[in-house]
Amino acid sequence: MQHTEHHRSHRSGWLRAAVMGANDGLVSTSSLILGVAAASTAHSDIMLAGVAGLVAGAMSMAAGEYVSVSSQADTEHADLELERKALTEHFDTELEELAAIYEARGLTPALATQVAEQLMASDALGAHARDEIGITDTSQARPLQAAFSSAATFTAGALLPLLIAWWAPPSLLILLVGLFSLLFLAFLGAAAARVGGAPILKASLRVMFWGALAMALTFGIGRLFGVVA
Repeated sequence: MQHTEHHRSHRSGWLRAAVMGANDGLVSTSSLILGVAAASTAHSDIMLAGVAGLVAGAMSMAAGEYVSVSSQADTEHADLELERKALTEHFDTELEELAAIYEARGLTPALATQVAEQLMASDALGAHARDEIGITDTSQARPLQAAFSSAATFTAGALLPLLIAWWAPPSLLILLVGLFSLLFLAFLGAAAARVGGAPILKASLRVMFWGALAMALTFGIGRLFGVVA
Protein backbone atom coordinates (compact mmCIF):
# COMPACT_ATOMS: atom_id res chain seq x y z
CA MET A 1 0.00 0.00 0.00
CA GLN A 2 1.16 3.52 -0.76
CA HIS A 3 1.51 5.72 2.31
CA THR A 4 1.26 9.48 1.84
CA GLU A 5 1.58 12.12 4.54
CA HIS A 6 0.28 15.63 3.98
CA HIS A 7 2.30 18.02 6.12
CA ARG A 8 1.14 21.60 6.62
CA SER A 9 4.22 23.37 7.97
CA HIS A 10 5.09 24.73 4.51
CA ARG A 11 1.91 26.82 4.69
CA SER A 12 2.90 28.60 7.90
CA GLY A 13 4.42 31.69 6.25
CA TRP A 14 1.61 32.74 3.94
CA LEU A 15 -1.07 31.40 6.30
CA ARG A 16 0.18 33.59 9.14
CA ALA A 17 0.24 36.70 6.97
CA ALA A 18 -3.18 35.96 5.46
CA VAL A 19 -4.89 35.24 8.78
CA MET A 20 -3.31 38.24 10.48
CA GLY A 21 -4.32 40.53 7.63
CA ALA A 22 -7.93 39.36 7.44
CA ASN A 23 -8.33 39.35 11.22
CA ASP A 24 -6.87 42.85 11.57
CA GLY A 25 -9.02 44.19 8.74
CA LEU A 26 -12.19 42.72 10.18
CA VAL A 27 -11.58 43.62 13.83
CA SER A 28 -10.17 47.12 13.28
CA THR A 29 -12.80 48.19 10.75
CA SER A 30 -15.78 46.75 12.64
CA SER A 31 -14.48 48.30 15.86
CA LEU A 32 -13.99 51.64 14.14
CA ILE A 33 -17.51 51.55 12.69
CA LEU A 34 -19.04 50.64 16.05
CA GLY A 35 -17.06 53.32 17.87
CA VAL A 36 -18.09 56.06 15.45
CA ALA A 37 -21.71 54.82 15.32
CA ALA A 38 -21.89 54.74 19.11
CA ALA A 39 -21.13 58.47 19.15
CA SER A 40 -24.43 59.08 17.29
CA THR A 41 -22.65 60.14 14.10
CA ALA A 42 -24.34 60.46 10.70
CA HIS A 43 -24.31 57.40 8.44
CA SER A 44 -22.12 59.15 5.86
CA ASP A 45 -19.52 59.89 8.54
CA ILE A 46 -19.56 56.26 9.66
CA MET A 47 -18.92 55.06 6.10
CA LEU A 48 -16.18 57.65 5.59
CA ALA A 49 -14.43 56.51 8.77
CA GLY A 50 -14.72 52.87 7.66
CA VAL A 51 -13.29 53.51 4.19
CA ALA A 52 -10.46 55.63 5.59
CA GLY A 53 -9.67 52.89 8.09
CA LEU A 54 -9.61 50.29 5.31
CA VAL A 55 -7.17 52.24 3.13
CA ALA A 56 -4.91 53.28 5.99
CA GLY A 57 -4.91 49.81 7.51
CA ALA A 58 -4.16 48.02 4.24
CA MET A 59 -1.23 50.30 3.47
CA SER A 60 0.05 50.02 7.03
CA MET A 61 -0.10 46.23 6.92
CA ALA A 62 1.68 46.13 3.55
CA ALA A 63 4.41 48.53 4.66
CA GLY A 64 4.90 46.79 7.98
CA GLU A 65 5.13 43.32 6.46
CA TYR A 66 7.48 44.50 3.70
CA VAL A 67 9.88 46.19 6.14
CA SER A 68 9.78 43.27 8.58
CA VAL A 69 10.27 40.53 6.01
CA SER A 70 12.89 42.60 4.14
CA SER A 71 14.92 42.75 7.35
CA GLN A 72 14.66 38.98 7.61
CA ALA A 73 15.72 38.62 3.97
CA ASP A 74 18.74 40.91 4.53
CA THR A 75 19.81 38.76 7.47
CA GLU A 76 19.46 35.59 5.42
CA HIS A 77 21.49 37.05 2.55
CA ALA A 78 24.22 38.15 4.95
CA ASP A 79 24.37 34.67 6.49
CA LEU A 80 24.56 33.04 3.07
CA GLU A 81 27.34 35.38 1.98
CA LEU A 82 29.25 34.58 5.16
CA GLU A 83 28.80 30.86 4.54
CA ARG A 84 29.85 31.21 0.90
CA LYS A 85 33.08 32.91 2.00
CA ALA A 86 33.74 30.23 4.63
CA LEU A 87 33.27 27.48 2.04
CA THR A 88 35.79 29.17 -0.24
CA GLU A 89 38.43 29.72 2.42
CA HIS A 90 37.89 26.79 4.83
CA PHE A 91 36.22 24.01 2.87
CA ASP A 92 37.59 21.15 4.98
CA THR A 93 36.53 22.82 8.22
CA GLU A 94 33.04 23.38 6.85
CA LEU A 95 32.92 19.71 5.84
CA GLU A 96 33.77 18.66 9.38
CA GLU A 97 31.17 21.08 10.73
CA LEU A 98 28.44 19.64 8.53
CA ALA A 99 29.44 16.08 9.39
CA ALA A 100 29.25 16.96 13.09
CA ILE A 101 25.69 18.20 12.59
CA TYR A 102 24.64 14.89 11.04
CA GLU A 103 26.48 12.95 13.71
CA ALA A 104 24.59 14.87 16.39
CA ARG A 105 21.35 13.81 14.68
CA GLY A 106 22.19 10.15 15.11
CA LEU A 107 24.45 9.07 12.23
CA THR A 108 27.71 7.23 12.85
CA PRO A 109 30.86 9.34 12.35
CA ALA A 110 31.78 7.49 9.16
CA LEU A 111 28.31 7.76 7.64
CA ALA A 112 27.97 11.41 8.71
CA THR A 113 31.21 12.25 6.92
CA GLN A 114 30.10 10.34 3.82
CA VAL A 115 26.74 12.14 3.71
CA ALA A 116 28.40 15.52 4.21
CA GLU A 117 30.90 14.83 1.41
CA GLN A 118 28.19 13.79 -1.05
CA LEU A 119 25.90 16.73 -0.23
CA MET A 120 28.72 19.26 -0.45
CA ALA A 121 29.86 17.78 -3.75
CA SER A 122 26.37 18.41 -5.11
CA ASP A 123 25.48 21.76 -3.47
CA ALA A 124 27.76 22.83 -0.63
CA LEU A 125 26.07 26.17 0.03
CA GLY A 126 22.59 24.66 -0.11
CA ALA A 127 23.54 21.93 2.35
CA HIS A 128 24.95 24.41 4.87
CA ALA A 129 22.07 26.85 4.36
CA ARG A 130 19.56 24.11 5.10
CA ASP A 131 21.25 22.16 7.89
CA GLU A 132 23.48 24.74 9.57
CA ILE A 133 21.60 28.03 9.17
CA GLY A 134 18.06 26.67 8.77
CA ILE A 135 17.18 28.44 5.50
CA THR A 136 14.98 26.42 3.14
CA ASP A 137 12.92 27.21 0.05
CA THR A 138 9.68 27.13 2.05
CA SER A 139 10.95 29.32 4.90
CA GLN A 140 12.91 31.84 2.82
CA ALA A 141 11.75 35.44 3.31
CA ARG A 142 9.70 36.94 0.45
CA PRO A 143 8.93 40.61 1.24
CA LEU A 144 6.68 41.43 -1.72
CA GLN A 145 4.61 38.28 -1.29
CA ALA A 146 4.12 38.99 2.40
CA ALA A 147 3.22 42.65 1.76
CA PHE A 148 0.69 41.88 -0.96
CA SER A 149 -0.86 39.04 1.01
CA SER A 150 -1.30 41.17 4.13
CA ALA A 151 -2.76 44.13 2.24
CA ALA A 152 -5.14 41.98 0.19
CA THR A 153 -6.41 39.98 3.16
CA PHE A 154 -6.75 43.12 5.30
CA THR A 155 -8.89 44.67 2.57
CA ALA A 156 -11.02 41.54 2.28
CA GLY A 157 -11.55 41.44 6.03
CA ALA A 158 -12.33 45.17 6.26
CA LEU A 159 -14.86 45.05 3.40
CA LEU A 160 -17.15 42.68 5.28
CA PRO A 161 -18.22 45.01 8.13
CA LEU A 162 -18.08 47.96 5.76
CA LEU A 163 -20.63 46.34 3.44
CA ILE A 164 -22.84 45.43 6.40
CA ALA A 165 -22.71 49.05 7.60
CA TRP A 166 -23.63 50.31 4.13
CA TRP A 167 -26.55 47.86 3.81
CA ALA A 168 -27.95 47.92 7.36
CA PRO A 169 -30.67 50.40 8.38
CA PRO A 170 -29.36 53.03 10.83
CA SER A 171 -31.41 51.69 13.72
CA LEU A 172 -29.88 48.22 13.39
CA LEU A 173 -26.38 49.16 12.20
CA ILE A 174 -24.59 48.59 15.50
CA LEU A 175 -26.32 45.28 16.16
CA LEU A 176 -25.83 43.87 12.65
CA VAL A 177 -22.21 44.98 12.29
CA GLY A 178 -21.33 43.47 15.65
CA LEU A 179 -23.22 40.23 15.04
CA PHE A 180 -21.97 39.61 11.51
CA SER A 181 -18.41 40.58 12.47
CA LEU A 182 -18.41 37.89 15.16
CA LEU A 183 -19.77 35.36 12.67
CA PHE A 184 -17.09 36.32 10.13
CA LEU A 185 -14.43 36.02 12.83
CA ALA A 186 -15.67 32.55 13.75
CA PHE A 187 -15.51 31.52 10.11
CA LEU A 188 -12.03 33.01 9.72
CA GLY A 189 -10.74 31.16 12.76
CA ALA A 190 -12.29 27.89 11.59
CA ALA A 191 -10.90 28.26 8.06
CA ALA A 192 -7.40 29.02 9.33
CA ALA A 193 -7.55 26.06 11.70
CA ARG A 194 -8.77 23.80 8.93
CA VAL A 195 -5.95 24.78 6.59
CA GLY A 196 -3.35 24.54 9.35
CA GLY A 197 -4.67 21.32 10.84
CA ALA A 198 -5.45 22.86 14.25
CA PRO A 199 -8.56 22.35 16.45
CA ILE A 200 -11.37 24.31 14.80
CA LEU A 201 -13.51 25.15 17.84
CA LYS A 202 -10.59 26.42 19.90
CA ALA A 203 -9.34 28.63 17.06
CA SER A 204 -12.80 30.08 16.41
CA LEU A 205 -13.46 30.90 20.06
CA ARG A 206 -10.03 32.50 20.44
CA VAL A 207 -10.55 34.80 17.46
CA MET A 208 -14.11 35.67 18.49
CA PHE A 209 -13.08 36.52 22.05
CA TRP A 210 -10.41 39.04 21.08
CA GLY A 211 -12.57 40.50 18.32
CA ALA A 212 -15.52 40.95 20.69
CA LEU A 213 -13.25 42.57 23.27
CA ALA A 214 -11.88 45.07 20.74
CA MET A 215 -15.36 45.96 19.46
CA ALA A 216 -16.76 46.33 22.98
CA LEU A 217 -13.96 48.65 24.11
CA THR A 218 -14.20 50.82 21.00
CA PHE A 219 -17.98 50.95 21.26
CA GLY A 220 -17.69 52.02 24.90
CA ILE A 221 -15.26 54.81 24.05
CA GLY A 222 -17.51 56.01 21.23
CA ARG A 223 -20.55 56.01 23.48
CA LEU A 224 -18.64 57.89 26.18
CA PHE A 225 -17.54 60.63 23.81
CA GLY A 226 -21.00 60.73 22.26
CA VAL A 227 -22.62 61.30 25.65
CA VAL A 228 -20.05 63.91 26.66
CA ALA A 229 -20.54 65.78 23.39
